[in-house]
Parts: sequence; C-alpha cells; structure tokens
Amino acid sequence: MTQSLTIRRPDDWHLHLRDGAMLEGVLPETARHFARAIVMPNLVPPVVTAAQAAAYRERILAALPEGMDFTPLMTLYLTEDTDPNDVIAAAASGLVQAVKLYPAGATTNSASGVRDFDRVRAVLEAMAEVGLPLCVHGEVTTPEVDIFDREAVFIDKMLDPIRRATPGLRVVMEHITTRDGVDYVRAGGEDLGATITTHHLVINRNHILVGGIKPHYYCLPVAKREEHRLALRAAATSGPGRFFLGTDSAPHIDALKEHACGCAGCFTATNTLSILAEVFEQDEALDRLETFTSLNGRAFYGLPPNEARITLVKGDPVTYPAKILTGAGPVTLFDPGYALHWRVA
Repeated sequence: MTQSLTIRRPDDWHLHLRDGAMLEGVLPETARHFARAIVMPNLVPPVVTAAQAAAYRERILAALPEGMDFTPLMTLYLTEDTDPNDVIAAAASGLVQAVKLYPAGATTNSASGVRDFDRVRAVLEAMAEVGLPLCVHGEVTTPEVDIFDREAVFIDKMLDPIRRATPGLRVVMEHITTRDGVDYVRAGGEDLGATITTHHLVINRNHILVGGIKPHYYCLPVAKREEHRLALRAAATSGPGRFFLGTDSAPHIDALKEHACGCAGCFTATNTLSILAEVFEQDEALDRLETFTSLNGRAFYGLPPNEARITLVKGDPVTYPAKILTGAGPVTLFDPGYALHWRVA
C-alpha cells in the first residue's frame, strides 16, 4: 500500500480570498500548500479595471506571511461597461490571467454581472484574439428554471451560443456540478476546460438536506444528485486533459452561514489536499492526483509547471481545526464526513 506520494506543488484555479481581515485570515491556508491561484474578483465593489486588479494584488501580497511563497493570478470582473482596451492592456502586461463572467444574480456578489450578452461581445471578441480565458459561472438565473437545472440550461441556452458566436474564445467552465457539464467539456475541443471543486467530489444534495439543513454544505452551484457527483469524480481522476482543480474555497463567517438566508460557499483551503488524496485513493487513481492538481490547469492557462514538490504521507487520521479564526470572525472548515489519513508532510 502506498504510504507517501510526492507531486509538483499544486495550483488552485478558482479561489476566493475576500479582502481586509478575512483576506489576512484565510490567505495562509492556501499559501501553505498552493503555489498559485486564480483569484476571484467579486469583491464589493468588484475588481473591474486593471488598476483595481493591481491594487488588489498588492493587498494580497501585503497580507502574505513572511516566508510563504505564493503567486496570486488576477482576474477582472466582466460587466456590461467593461472596456475591451483595458482588458487587453491588462493581459498584455501579465497582470491579468482571465476575465470572470457572472450572470447577474447567480452567486455571492454577482449583482454587477452580465444581463445582456450583446453588450459584452466586443470584450469577448478581443479576448479571443489574444487568447485570454473567460472563466464562467455557468448557471442561468431566470426564476422559472429549477436550481438543480441551471447548469444544464446555461450550457444549452447561453454558453454554447457564446462559443459559437466567438470562435477561438478560451473558456473555463468553473465548478461544474453535472454530468451535462462533464460531457460538454469532453466534446468541446481544446478551447474549453473546466474546474472541479473539492467539495463537489464529496457531497451530493442529500448531504445538504437530509436530517436537517447543513449550511456549511450549501454552495453555488448547489450540489446535485449522486449520479452527477460520480461523473465529476470520473472526470477529475481521468488523467491528462482539460479537467483541473479549482477549489472555489469561499470563506464566510459563521454568523453569515448559520443564518435565515445563509451565504453560499464551502471553505476547503486548509484540508483540500488531504481530501483529494483520500478521494483519489478510493478511486484507485493516486497516480493521477498530480495531473489534476498540478498539470492540467497550468497547461490550459499556458503557464509553466511548478518545479517545487510537496509530499503527502498516509498514517493515522489527520486532525484539522473545526474553524479558522480570522479578524472578521470564525470560518468553519469543510468536513468531508469521514476520516482523512493523508496529510502534507
């Protein structure tokens, strides 16, 4: 039985760091294990311009504890007023690695997102010309669509038409949650990739609802049926390709999660690698863990692989704190519901 595994240092291709006291509290949890991360721009106000992205990057680096090596990869929040020239200049400078599309109202801090896609067509065409990826929160927000069908409808009604109208546009379907998403990526060609979260490999919708509502399992996109979770696991463990890790680790203080209208998001930065090693071992795919965490994503984004390595070792059950204490308040760590035996040495 394998007792240790050495892999290239992983990257997180979808991460929420927030700002201020929350940023200071959660950043070390990612930087401890991950070399780079695509940082989401849905602050209040959102990170819309290159100047705002540069300022946010400086705040992240200022919050990084001494001795930690971590590179934030910045994104811009796409709005109907986004200037194509600003986007292209930010990409050319190396500051920005992607642009994030939130359909208005789809998730946390998405009110400034896109409602009329014709108004962002010039931005998308400019991005296609220079190869700048579009990261997509893939859900429709129309009230008549059931929340468990939002991803499949988005693919059919919005994403596929956008891609057909903008040849060459590189798209990352973020945090896919359905077999529909997996199948679409498999058939989508080299310009289409997808991130898969840690928690969607572990939970289905029963975990949220059976035996009482579990607010710390509530996320958007919401976890789906078991058949979809199994499809995600098959995609994540499939080896080289266009599926890669994006934790969507999303910290909210407990007071806002355990609430009459609780916030969506699972905080997984601290124990993601332990959980993933357990998942990949369960699926007899430990030899493909590095591909999912450290190789597929950097290849899609055209970045070099990390030269540094980390080693995971298997032994007695690992104990993690139930909560991360931040200056903004306590944040509950995602609990996979079973013992973890792998840890980063």
